[in-house]
Amino acid sequence: MLGGTCRDTQEKPQGTPNPGPRSMRLEGQETAGQPQVTVLPTPNGSGPSQEFRGHWPETPERSPCVAGVVPVIYYSILLGLGLPVNLLTAVALARLAARTRKPSYYHFLALTASDIVTQVVIVFAGFLLQGAVLAREVPRVAVRTANVLEFASNHASVWIAVLLTVDRYRALCHPLHHRAAASPGRTRRDITMVLGAALLTGIPFYWWLDMWRDTGPPGTLDKVLKWAHCLTVYFIPCGVFLVTNVAVVRQLRRRGRSGLAPRVGKSTAILLGLTTLFAFLWAPRISVMLYHLYMAPVYHDWRVHLALDVANMVAMLNTVVNFGLYCFVSKTFRATVQGVIHDAHLPCVVRSQPRGHPGVEPALKPPGLPKGAEL
Repeated sequence: MLGGTCRDTQEKPQGTPNPGPRSMRLEGQETAGQPQVTVLPTPNGSGPSQEFRGHWPETPERSPCVAGVVPVIYYSILLGLGLPVNLLTAVALARLAARTRKPSYYHFLALTASDIVTQVVIVFAGFLLQGAVLAREVPRVAVRTANVLEFASNHASVWIAVLLTVDRYRALCHPLHHRAAASPGRTRRDITMVLGAALLTGIPFYWWLDMWRDTGPPGTLDKVLKWAHCLTVYFIPCGVFLVTNVAVVRQLRRRGRSGLAPRVGKSTAILLGLTTLFAFLWAPRISVMLYHLYMAPVYHDWRVHLALDVANMVAMLNTVVNFGLYCFVSKTFRATVQGVIHDAHLPCVVRSQPRGHPGVEPALKPPGLPKGAEL
């Protein structure tokens, strides 16, 4: 599972020994009047004692769940509020894309759709259903299949944002080439390719070893998968965001020095906000993952346990903040959302009235867009 809840760490796996505190130290025993020092085995039956294990001590007890039920409550609120908001955002963006046929609207729509899938697959199926309700009663094959879907949806959300970033970079820094090449059909093909690549890159994570169950240092496969996760969802995308955003800002400053108005489009402003929020919200999870990989396990260290709980909650907040950013930047988006809400509350009697009724046309007419307006 991409993350987990505290309940995952409260049930002991079958066959795990539970030695007492005395099993981790040297004990003195009297035999025939002479003291004898005996080294008792560690919990896995072999290996040196704690003082020789470095950063991965094998302690006899599992780390307690410090967060308690807070993650379950948090994810329930996140899903209950975030899913309807994202659905509303998707309907509004679909209307704008159908009216204007601008590539940026298709990118924002695909990003919202991937956030919806992320909330359903990761927040609901992963954190709430699998982690808090079913715990370890889920078959291993089902858990690993869910891993593929979780990582694929996560990759899709991140790399659609990368696709949007590249598109905005080309529109500002190479406007002529962008106008000649941009089209709704090409945009849809690019989005389809990214979604297919996200699904393919999620397949290797079928063998993902959950951090909540790591009782010892990670093996080679585990290190490869964790580094692949960090590179795929954070370091490489953030590198692209940094390079393209710096190029966009430099282009705007160059226009200002040349006497042209350094106009910052609403799509560009939203893009800068999206990438900044992503880098900020996902930084704790990546930091905790690397610390876990080389320093201490979640299984035996309550501090890492708590840090991973908090980091996962902060990272999943990224799936619901886009609506607020769109509303803050774009008047067009706010007007479209109001139109969607208004149409959803239209009484059925109005639609059944005769065509010539004076009140029908204003009620059914969608709100117009200002001339030349963009998101």
